[in-house]
Amino acid sequence: MLLKTSRRTFLKGLTLSGVAGSLGVWSFNARSSLSLPVAASLQGTQFDLTIGETAVNITGSERQAKTINGGLPGPVLRWKEGDTITLKVKNRLNEQTSIHWHGIILPANMDGVPGLSFMGIEPDDTYVYTFKVKQNGTYWYHSHSGLQEQEGVYGAIIIDAREPEPFAYDREHVVMLSDWTDENPHSLLKKLKKQSDYYNFNKPTVGSFFRDVNTRGLSATIADRKMWAEMKMNPTDLADVSGYTYTYLMNGQAPLKNWTGLFRPGEKIRLRFINGSAMTYFDIRIPGLKMTVVAADGQYVNPVTVDEFRIAVAETYDVIVEPQGEAYTIFAQSMDRTGYARGTLATREGLSAAVPPLDPRPLLTMEDMGMGGMGHDMAGMDHSQMGGMDNSGEMMSMDGADLPDSGTSSAPMDHSSMAGMDHSRMAGMPGMQSHPASETDNPLVDMQAMSVSPKLNDPGIGLRNNGRKVLTYADLKSRFEDPDGREPGRTIELHLTGHMEKFAWSFNGIKFSDAAPVLLKYGERLRITLINDTMMITPFTCMVCGAIWKMKTVISWFVNTQ
Repeated sequence: MLLKTSRRTFLKGLTLSGVAGSLGVWSFNARSSLSLPVAASLQGTQFDLTIGETAVNITGSERQAKTINGGLPGPVLRWKEGDTITLKVKNRLNEQTSIHWHGIILPANMDGVPGLSFMGIEPDDTYVYTFKVKQNGTYWYHSHSGLQEQEGVYGAIIIDAREPEPFAYDREHVVMLSDWTDENPHSLLKKLKKQSDYYNFNKPTVGSFFRDVNTRGLSATIADRKMWAEMKMNPTDLADVSGYTYTYLMNGQAPLKNWTGLFRPGEKIRLRFINGSAMTYFDIRIPGLKMTVVAADGQYVNPVTVDEFRIAVAETYDVIVEPQGEAYTIFAQSMDRTGYARGTLATREGLSAAVPPLDPRPLLTMEDMGMGGMGHDMAGMDHSQMGGMDNSGEMMSMDGADLPDSGTSSAPMDHSSMAGMDHSRMAGMPGMQSHPASETDNPLVDMQAMSVSPKLNDPGIGLRNNGRKVLTYADLKSRFEDPDGREPGRTIELHLTGHMEKFAWSFNGIKFSDAAPVLLKYGERLRITLINDTMMITPFTCMVCGAIWKMKTVISWFVNTQ
């Protein structure tokens, strides 16, 4: 799969597309735009998958990707609910590999997580996955070995329902989003460990300082800069990795290649969105079309019509659209506003519609980082206890807009002084978060959010009050009644903790190798509450192989261990 687009050509293309797009629907060289075929679709109950290396050219420079059956992404796998399927996975790499079936209910030894559910697939070996399909919907699969997912080992799963679905449509398209870098992912991670904001090129400037003075006043601007400077944090760090190194793909196609999904005017089109990226949150809209969300993470929800939705890493959404014109742009901008993936819904190949400009970059606030409504009042606090803090590119709430000069240093962060702060006196204060004792004086914990809340009605930073109807988690309500109906017998509370500089993540400050198992009882119904104690937007991927989950809120699940 060759994409012959240099970064310079890509940027020129964006300019040209903006000019041409202003003229409405326009045509261009269909051969170049569709030079990459849509990933193959495999159906049935027997599948042969081979993981190997494939030369790709996405940015103008050839690189070796790790692929499934030679494709990036891998083939779309289409199963039927109730079938028993067999997948033979052959490893042609010179390193261990694996495939994890994301969100699929199956036996633990079929889950594909090396060191946890099986030993991995060694070079030249074949592993046979066999399990009964107990669900339907939109899912995906990816490697769980090293950083292979970033290198291309991922693909979509469609499971056709055994019973009629609660909505109608005439045709469907898979829209798989991902991020690609020409860099070796291990080198990329090494850079982040040395300087967490390495890829943040939207840091505060002198010019932005004076613009802020003009709009907010000198005193407020200085107080704000002082607060961030004393904390050694940066309010423009929304994403660890930005469009500086990433090219954002839609079904394996870079923006200029313009992946195209065909339709006939008046049809109802089901779009199965999958975020298969390694690091990127996307904000998705189709200018000129409303989207009716009918499923989330493979589960039917009551229909809700929106203009835009945010999709976190590993999430899936199914939406229905009803296009009447000739062409519509599917626009998926990264949350930090440093780039986008883009494709087209069109009545014929070779058409394109206007590509909207990126939205303005937002700015982090104290509340976004779990510090409550402290805002600028923090400027008057004694920050000496927080003196070692600095920012992490993983603070994915705002890869910056033109930001006032905070005098932020790129020196290594040290949040240890904040992690060691005595929060016990704050625990009884309204809205203040209590933390497990295992987080205190813990070298694996360099930050603690003081105030956390579900925020189910919050569309997220950069999407608030933007003039469009944006999906929130509060909008997602199950299409069907709870078939179990029991109240949970107990609650397990887990706190996500971490050290941003070391990229060390844990629950309750305890690394995996030291953590005792979470014991469940067969057949019980329990609630698991997940609390993000970090100061970053972080997707929880919470899986218990063979367990049945019913999502109640963003941070609370009911689990039936059957």
